[in-house]
Amino acid sequence: MTSTYFQLIKDFQKRSFASIYLFYGEEPYYIDELSDYLTEHVLNDIEKEFNQVVLYGRDSTAANVVNYSKQFPMIGEKQLVVLREGQDMDIKKEENLGLLLSYINHPQPSTILVICYKYKTPPAKLIKAVTASDKSILVESKRKYENEMPAWITTQVKSSGYSISDKAANMLVEFLGTNLEKINNELGKLYINHPKDKTISEDVIEKYIGISKDYNIFEFQRALAQKKILKANQIAHHFALNPGENPLFKTIPMLFSFFSKVLLIHSLPDKSESSILSKTKLTSFNKQDYIDAYRNYNARKVQDIIGWLRECNVRALGIENYSVDQGELLRELVFKILH
Repeated sequence: MTSTYFQLIKDFQKRSFASIYLFYGEEPYYIDELSDYLTEHVLNDIEKEFNQVVLYGRDSTAANVVNYSKQFPMIGEKQLVVLREGQDMDIKKEENLGLLLSYINHPQPSTILVICYKYKTPPAKLIKAVTASDKSILVESKRKYENEMPAWITTQVKSSGYSISDKAANMLVEFLGTNLEKINNELGKLYINHPKDKTISEDVIEKYIGISKDYNIFEFQRALAQKKILKANQIAHHFALNPGENPLFKTIPMLFSFFSKVLLIHSLPDKSESSILSKTKLTSFNKQDYIDAYRNYNARKVQDIIGWLRECNVRALGIENYSVDQGELLRELVFKILH
């Protein structure tokens, strides 16, 4: 059978467990969360000493996994066998895969087997077997798109009893990307220091995480999009003075992504707001920055900007550049974009 992260958590809380779980996909966060929940809650502390086995794909074989799974619990009613990093175990060979498939068809009733398979897709036969079995559960952990992240953060924060402003959520996305584990860790810091009855704002993000609400890539892109010359240069100057916090090698890729989407908007035959949001996967919060840039820079200019970003990146690597530091390169780039 197939299921979802949220449905499984509800099942776990009711102590409803299947015989076999296969967690796989590009996003490791949910895979780790589900397997960690099981290792923490299926058995009590005494039972864990005797009935809980954690294996790692690099050091295990299919035969090991099946042999452990077929054993009976020494005490209590259940034993838990967890295979972490299953993608490192060689199950492409037919004989190895066959062992797992045979066990899936006839699992040990007293065993809960958990297979974690990160970043890659398991063999099709394994997925098919788990899906077909009423004693097994399959969960695919898909990578989140950037435009999905603000809503994900808002939901995570709400589930923990807090609230967060749209701008604060977007600041986290701009600086931490789509790494769910990293974002969740930063949110944990906020929960420790922030009262539940007050909304997590951009000021809170600045205070406890260290992301400036005024001098960040989010505000930098907005200033460039709106052609606010003074503000764009102020932020560029701040970045130049604080290269450790705002490295050029982080700024350039984000600007490249920004203007690439602006160029995509220029190429759309249908430039209605709904079409732009659909094709570029923007959020309703940051769409205006892209629309402003689209209106202020024609397609040829955007192509030039993308070329200058590539050139700036090459020079920052020290190629055809022997004296200009990263701060000066950024100031020169801003001048070209705005003038």
